[in-house]
Amino acid sequence: MVERARQRPYFFWDYDITEEEVREILRSGNEVEKAWVITRILEHAKWEDIWRYLTVRDIQENLKRLRFRWPRDRELWTYAIARWTGNDHQ
Repeated sequence: MVERARQRPYFFWDYDITEEEVREILRSGNEVEKAWVITRILEHAKWEDIWRYLTVRDIQENLKRLRFRWPRDRELWTYAIARWTGNDHQ
């Protein structure tokens, strides 16, 4: 586990950031850092890996700050969060 903590997650292929640093940002980073990491995970991580790092609540609390490359991604995550939290009112 210690060795993995020092490795770069595959969805950060272009940044020098470790697993440990990603988790630290998610725990206690500022809003901008958290939004960047969450967006990166949602856009580039495999589905099962998303849930190794994030909870539905993490996504919901930061959704307005996330800067997706594609507008459709925001629409899909907004819809999914609404359905999963029972706030879809449809």
